[in-house]
This record gives sequence, C-alpha cells and structure tokens, in this order.
Amino acid sequence: MTDTTYLTNRALFPLWARDTARYGDTDSNGHLNNAVFSTFLETGRTAFLLNPRAPLIPDGFGFAIVRLVLDYRAEMHWGGAVDIGTVVMKIGRTSFTLGHTIFQDDVCTATGECVGVLLNLTTRKAAPIEGTLRQALEGAGPLSAA
Repeated sequence: MTDTTYLTNRALFPLWARDTARYGDTDSNGHLNNAVFSTFLETGRTAFLLNPRAPLIPDGFGFAIVRLVLDYRAEMHWGGAVDIGTVVMKIGRTSFTLGHTIFQDDVCTATGECVGVLLNLTTRKAAPIEGTLRQALEGAGPLSAA
C-alpha cells in the first residue's frame, strides 16, 4: 500500500485546477459521493495534459489511465470551489505517475496517485514519451515520494 500522506502539503503542487462541488454530486448521507473525488482528479489531470490552449499530447496520441489510488481524508459538501493540485512524481519511458491533492476550503479531502501511459491511437500500443510532453512533465516535477 502506498502512503500518500505527504501529498496533503499544498506547497508540493506546481499545477492547480478548480472545479465546483455541485448539489447533484451529493449522496443520501449529505456529502459528495465518493465517485466525484475521482472526477476531481480527472479535472486536475486533463487541465494539465489536455489544455486546448497548450496541448501536450501529440496529434495521433492519447493517454490511458492504468492505475488510480485514491485516499479519502475528509468529507466534502455541496457548494463552493474545489482546488485540485497536480505534480509529476515519476516519468518512465512510456508512462508517468501524477500525484494529486483535493482541497475544499482549507481542508485536504483526498490525495491520490495516477499512472498514465502514452498511447498511439493507431496501433493502440504504448508509445515513448518524448519532446514537448516530456519537457512539460519534467517541468512539473518529478517529485520523489517523501
């Protein structure tokens, strides 16, 4: 089991995205449904990798999530902004590991790790991480686990 406690530190994260805690995301217990936490991580990941103003994934390529670890740390409730931090933890030949944190107000509500693989959309095979993508990943980390 991976300890992601160190990911509760806001100062570790060079990349931030924002989302909204929606009423429709609540469950019968009155807090945000656990599946929404994963959606918030997606918001952070895609804001970095798929930003339409500065796309990092080359044409003809995509990325696939092959591992996702999510540690719930506190309840989240409807209303207000959600801040999602992202940091590159590791870069391999065809894969990369991102660390994430989720904050609502000043409370860290979750941390996570996500492993993505660069995918050639024609061959459907893993592809080497090169060029602009590698440079951007290197510029947003890498951070070694504490």
